[in-house]
Amino acid sequence: DDDIFSNAFCESSEKLINVHLFALAAKYYSLSNLGVCTQLEDVLEALKGDSEGATGFKPDEFMNNKKSHEVQVMSELVDSIANYCGIKQVIDIGSGKGYLSSFLSMQYNLKVYGIDSSSSNTNGAHERNRKLKKHWRAYQSRGKENLKNQRLEEANDRPVENEINCKTINEELLNNANSLQNQGQVIIQDLVSSCGFTEMATLETNTEAEADLLTGTQSHETKLSEEVLAILNVLPADAVEDFSSSHNCMELCEEEKVQRKMTSLQAKARKSSESNLYFPLTSFITAETELNDIITDLEDCMMVGLHTCGDLAANTLRIFTAKPEIKAVCSVGCCYHLLSEQFENQEECHDQVWGFPMCQYLKDKGWCCGRNARMSACLALERVAVGQMLPTESLFYRAVLQVIIEEIYGVTKSDRHVGKTFSKSSSFLDYVRRSLKKLELDDSKLPDSCIMDYYEKYKHRMNELEAFNMLKVVLAPCIEVLILLDRLCYLKEQENIAWSGLVKLFDPVKSPRCYAVIALKNQSC
Repeated sequence: DDDIFSNAFCESSEKLINVHLFALAAKYYSLSNLGVCTQLEDVLEALKGDSEGATGFKPDEFMNNKKSHEVQVMSELVDSIANYCGIKQVIDIGSGKGYLSSFLSMQYNLKVYGIDSSSSNTNGAHERNRKLKKHWRAYQSRGKENLKNQRLEEANDRPVENEINCKTINEELLNNANSLQNQGQVIIQDLVSSCGFTEMATLETNTEAEADLLTGTQSHETKLSEEVLAILNVLPADAVEDFSSSHNCMELCEEEKVQRKMTSLQAKARKSSESNLYFPLTSFITAETELNDIITDLEDCMMVGLHTCGDLAANTLRIFTAKPEIKAVCSVGCCYHLLSEQFENQEECHDQVWGFPMCQYLKDKGWCCGRNARMSACLALERVAVGQMLPTESLFYRAVLQVIIEEIYGVTKSDRHVGKTFSKSSSFLDYVRRSLKKLELDDSKLPDSCIMDYYEKYKHRMNELEAFNMLKVVLAPCIEVLILLDRLCYLKEQENIAWSGLVKLFDPVKSPRCYAVIALKNQSC
């Protein structure tokens, strides 16, 4: 309990004296141990989902292993929530290059608006669609060639009863052709293995009779044609061109005529429906953002965010609670160090909307984490636990640099950042020179010998620095708990929320920021 854990620190000096007890306390107060999370499998079951999700997902040139894992797991959950709420429109906040948005559109036939503040990210999403179009053409050519070869092989031994069956089912097929738009998803493994996606292997029809009719009478040729047709449903509108087939045969059997009719109806249905489109948009989102100004055809929808940075995660939840059109939210935040804190500075800014705290309880307490604590919350304990150690040398360089700029230049605070200078530097000397230029400090007043004197003075403390950072890593989950529970409590305080919870979505070794804040509104809202 709290009394036992307090023994980790000296009562008089408040210094840490029992590291083992400190580690046990940190584990005790971690999110995985507090019992406040809802299991992903339980959420999917309640939504009538399936925790197995989409199958055959393969990382490729468009998506690395980490992103593949995140997109696959989150898109399945988002689709389950959308189906439960009866909505087809999704708003992806902080959509980046559109990995999640594109997958939700193509895999699950959702209409997705991806909003990002960076125009370069939006342009990247458009470029991705261009690549999809290129690969689609290659797939289409292969499909036509396979269809032609299949005809030649089967032309001589096709049973006569096939033509009889075609005539028998002709009228019923035509009557049911208009229902094609309601079909589900179709495997397009051949296409997606080169485009960055793998689609679910299901083909659903509205009635059992229709399913029996289509599966019981189609020849191999018809099945191939339907596969090509169904692909049109899962690609963005600007990723494909109108599809039309050409035949050298002078005469067509009734089955082929029916299939051509179905092709035409499918193309018309696709043009008249925008349910499976993805729209990348550029806009800076705040808590006061009016989505109607960005999305002209806003309807009942849900908001999602995969690793929304800093205040954007908090603002996503605020927009969700304020807008009646938004029926659900699924948000995974990141970059806690970029959160704005209401009580971090003494200056009062009554009109500003802060990233932390959100809930009234912590506001009443005047709670403040501070930048150092928020930086620690970004560390990845699970990765360190499996041997992915912290970059001790770069952290040491950065610590000594700070001593230099404080003692030589008298600078204790700056709006400028060193960034990834370490990876571009050949030595400590080179690192300091590059960093001073980025900080716009005159490095001519600092000779090489002086820089190396600082290095020699502190290098024996590198192990001490590593131990200190390991303690920060151990404490990281506790600080993350505070931020995530603040967001959950904010949702619990709202009267229009039917259910809200924290769900662990990702493998924390692959994706350290693995917890999603999820909420559904009351059906009357």
